[in-house]
Amino acid sequence: MLTGPLLARLAQLAARSDELEALLADPKVIADQAVYQKFAKEYAFTARAAEKHNELTELQTRRSEAEAILAEGADGDMIQLANDELAEIDAHEAKLEDKVRDLLIQDDEDARRDVIIEIRAGTGGEEAALFAADLFRMYAKYAEGRGWKTEIANTHHTELGGFKEITFGVKGENVYSELQHESGGHRVQRVPATESSGRIHTSAVTVAVLPEAEAVDVQLGENDLRIDRFCSTGPGGQSVNTTASAIRLTHIPTGLVVSCQDEKSQHKNLARAKRVLMSRLYEHERAAKKRERDAKRKSQIGSGDRSNRVRTYNFPQNRVTDHRLNKNYSLEQIIVGGLGKLMADLRQMHREEQLADLDESSGNE
Repeated sequence: MLTGPLLARLAQLAARSDELEALLADPKVIADQAVYQKFAKEYAFTARAAEKHNELTELQTRRSEAEAILAEGADGDMIQLANDELAEIDAHEAKLEDKVRDLLIQDDEDARRDVIIEIRAGTGGEEAALFAADLFRMYAKYAEGRGWKTEIANTHHTELGGFKEITFGVKGENVYSELQHESGGHRVQRVPATESSGRIHTSAVTVAVLPEAEAVDVQLGENDLRIDRFCSTGPGGQSVNTTASAIRLTHIPTGLVVSCQDEKSQHKNLARAKRVLMSRLYEHERAAKKRERDAKRKSQIGSGDRSNRVRTYNFPQNRVTDHRLNKNYSLEQIIVGGLGKLMADLRQMHREEQLADLDESSGNE
């Protein structure tokens, strides 16, 4: 039976659902679509919590009534009915507890967000850049299969068609909950296209998956930004646009810099650059809060530390090894977007870690 902190959290979410229902009917909220959409997403989750809380409250009422019958010393038939009722309530509560625990580990609004993905070539020069392009195509294919939409924000091409870096957005249902585990170091072992002797090289690429920030999450003051405009460039530094449509945004307080040049419109590049910058700032704040929580509770759930090596792609052996799962997968399937089984295994691992952490935190409170 749910007790203590878990029950208190469920009650808190149910109360928040009532607040959100009232807010979504407020004309001032309706008039501000950014705020309205944020509240609507939160309400979709808290309403499920409220439903479970109401179901649990009803079971508790039924339990009290059955126990009262037993306490009154009723006749044999009534005692049998009360015991049958309690047995049914016990079974129902056990199933409900599992559902509530699953719901509470989803108590993270970031899980329901769209994402900004940044892929950067690391060790390995041109080969790393080519692998960065392979990873982008892999994620794009996976997103297409899931019915998600991808949108390139910025690219830095190389002569052979690779990417020194590429930034793109992915929009859809529960995107971050699926892609958050991709953050980290991705290593490739293969014979590079630039290698004439046939030697296998090891190169590395880093992937960062950022929950996309919304206007209500991060406030960008105009005095906090420096906007530089310049001509966009293609592979090898050649100019591909003679007008100064490319944008470089510098967030003065933090020193964060974002460039965007893939659109011919300066306004579109500026809008995309601001989206990426807000997401980086949001992730910076989010990571700081997580470090503070981890210092208190030593939780390693979903660390997403992009310095960690999370996966190795071995082309000669047609094998992808995920080092967190310690499992191998078919490279020829993975590299063309067949990430379904791998993603499911990562979600299950994450779920088990979250449940263990939920039990630990509730036991310590």
